[in-house]
Amino acid sequence: MPPSSTELPPPAASSIWPWIKGLAAALVAVAWAVASHMAAGQSEPSGWGAALALAPVVTALVLGLWSLPARWLGLTGLALMAVLLVGAWPWLTARVPLLFFLDQTGVYILMAVVFGRTLRGPGESLVTQMARLVHGGVLSARQLVYTRGVTIAWSVFFLVMALVSVALFLWAPTPVWSTFAYLLGGPLIGLMFLGEFLWRRHALAGEDKATIADAIRAWKAHNADKAP
Repeated sequence: MPPSSTELPPPAASSIWPWIKGLAAALVAVAWAVASHMAAGQSEPSGWGAALALAPVVTALVLGLWSLPARWLGLTGLALMAVLLVGAWPWLTARVPLLFFLDQTGVYILMAVVFGRTLRGPGESLVTQMARLVHGGVLSARQLVYTRGVTIAWSVFFLVMALVSVALFLWAPTPVWSTFAYLLGGPLIGLMFLGEFLWRRHALAGEDKATIADAIRAWKAHNADKAP
């Protein structure tokens, strides 16, 4: 029987695919966070724990070396990295919590620097630059002040996250630190996004209609502009 004229057509695959990719990425992120929490809390040597801790850094180095214009230089770097990993593997597997600590805390420090360095000099802050991408390059005086304040807030947020991570790693049991780093870190960042979004609705009432999705797209566009 042919469908009636009142039935809605099935959604196009192109409209569903972004949601599928987003859900898959979220599931992978949750699985990685849980696995990292479990591995970081172990006190005994662990090969798979060391591999999991080193995976983000090694992946970034491999991609960076492989993309070098001089292929021989990239291959030499890859070979050298492999030799170093093999030689240091016993030492690395015995210090899994330290590897996870350096990885996670390094990310917080890096993000604090990424936001904070744009507050120096005559240039615009990072959030101001992203807001221009969202609003077609035109910002009001209120938006300029607000976006600079948000850049300061993100800088302080990531700096505080790094300091808390250091304090917990040094003076709390390792499972407590790994809970903060891998089970609470992501939700805290999400709450920061949500809090900024709600405050923006109040501070820029009637002037700013950008959503969290717009901010994420602007961040991606900003990074794409900076890519070589």
